[in-house]
Amino acid sequence: MIRFLQNLMRMRRGAWELVASIIIAIGVIMLMQPYIFWAFTWSFLITLIGTIMFIIVSHFPK
Repeated sequence: MIRFLQNLMRMRRGAWELVASIIIAIGVIMLMQPYIFWAFTWSFLITLIGTIMFIIVSHFPK
């Protein structure tokens, strides 16, 4: 866990790609659930933010 946090602070690709992937997954889960309307409403924006973040992070050094 400490190594993961150090990689986040050093702006390393692997750790930030994991964070972006988790954000994308949360957005997709929010999109597919039928019960909470606000989650469905914000799901596209969350997925879009995660996707843009993943594109930017893919340019970070390994």
